[in-house]
Amino acid sequence: MRVVVIGGSGHIGTYLVPRMVRAGHEVINISRGTRTAYTEAAEWLQVRPVVADRQREDDEGTFGDTVAGLNPDVVIDLVCFTLESATALVERLRGEAGHLLHCGSVWRYGQSHKVAISESEGTAPFGEYGIQKDEIARMLKAETASGGLVTTSLDPGHIVGPGWHPIGPLGNTDPAVWYALSAGQPLQIPGIGAELMHHVHADDVAQAFERAVEHRDAAAGEDFNVVAPTALNVRGYAHVAAGWFGQTAALESVTWDQFRQTTSPEHAESSWNHLCRSHCLTIDKATTLLGYTPRYEPETAVLESVRWLIEHAELKVARPLIA
Repeated sequence: MRVVVIGGSGHIGTYLVPRMVRAGHEVINISRGTRTAYTEAAEWLQVRPVVADRQREDDEGTFGDTVAGLNPDVVIDLVCFTLESATALVERLRGEAGHLLHCGSVWRYGQSHKVAISESEGTAPFGEYGIQKDEIARMLKAETASGGLVTTSLDPGHIVGPGWHPIGPLGNTDPAVWYALSAGQPLQIPGIGAELMHHVHADDVAQAFERAVEHRDAAAGEDFNVVAPTALNVRGYAHVAAGWFGQTAALESVTWDQFRQTTSPEHAESSWNHLCRSHCLTIDKATTLLGYTPRYEPETAVLESVRWLIEHAELKVARPLIA
């Protein structure tokens, strides 16, 4: 099949595009052409690149024409963030493509009331990003249910992999957190450390997309949580991470007001957004309908990322990894 991947040079596409090539598909990658994949793979030599500025073409009302003009059997949209953009693409591809797959987010769910969260049990989202992702997923489901374009939404957790900073034990990307853990220094945590985060390796997300393409009928009109088999809470994550450096985490529980006084506004806001949701999700639906079998536990995925950052001098730590 001819598979068009929109935004295939990023976190997920780094792994997804080579998977699609290995599966025997003809692959076209639409991107702005400003970056390459995070890791090298020989399969990229078989990929046709198409340079397009989605934002500009969406504003001009031409992006759907760009995609449809490639005569795709399957379109995988990894970089759609507004209902308006998603709707325009659906309307242009209706009758033109056999399957549209959208990358959503677990932030389409609000604060957790019951865990593990299934696709039908999440609370209402908050924040523009989560609200838009939820509206897109609902629109796509309605589109397929009405007999229109066959669509599937896949909702990843906190994507992690080599080449970029993971969401760390405090729900942010502050490098000082890793230094403190590696040095055995006290680390202030907002609350009691029971808040949850649900990571997923980028290659496991890619696997889910690949399986959804393979199992089109089972995936039609459905949405799927795509996360690691388990989730980490703040204190567990911190203790595991400190152990990678031969240390024991020294955690000090503080109020959110105290935490904000010692943390930059950017990192404090990231911590709040991740930890107040306290997400832990079930992948039973993806496992049953798609055969999704993630390879990485969250701590294994994060360790791979941290190791890469240290080896490439992009993360300063006090002691070398022993893990």
